[in-house]
Amino acid sequence: MSLKAKITEDMKTAMKGGEKDRLAVIRLVQAQIKQREVDERIELDDAQVLAVLEKMQKQRRDSLDQFEKAGREDLAKIERYEMSVIDAYLPTKLTDSELDALIDAAVAESGATSARDMGKVVALVKEKAAGRADMGAVAGKVKAKLV
Repeated sequence: MSLKAKITEDMKTAMKGGEKDRLAVIRLVQAQIKQREVDERIELDDAQVLAVLEKMQKQRRDSLDQFEKAGREDLAKIERYEMSVIDAYLPTKLTDSELDALIDAAVAESGATSARDMGKVVALVKEKAAGRADMGAVAGKVKAKLV
């Protein structure tokens, strides 16, 4: 079952179960997917749907940070809930040791020796991690390893 189909099935289940909050988040996800399909005039595959979900997660992380700094726990709670629903569709995250091994392999594969080669390494890790790692954290780890 494709990721889009799973989201649609979950929407139906949430409707039947009367889960209004979860349903609202799932509809938001579907709206983002549909918007991208309409804008680009394409049918999104699972990798592209994952990219949409990752972008939504990043937006929520940024909003959560801002709400917490402003002391708006009511809004932060909503963002956390939305993140938990979206997380259900994302693949499991890599552990630190798995991520370090992936970075080491990418450094060896690209022959990187200095911070100038960071882009090559991050690109290789991004290709292999495919939604299972926060690329901001990856960039920081790569930079620390190459400096």
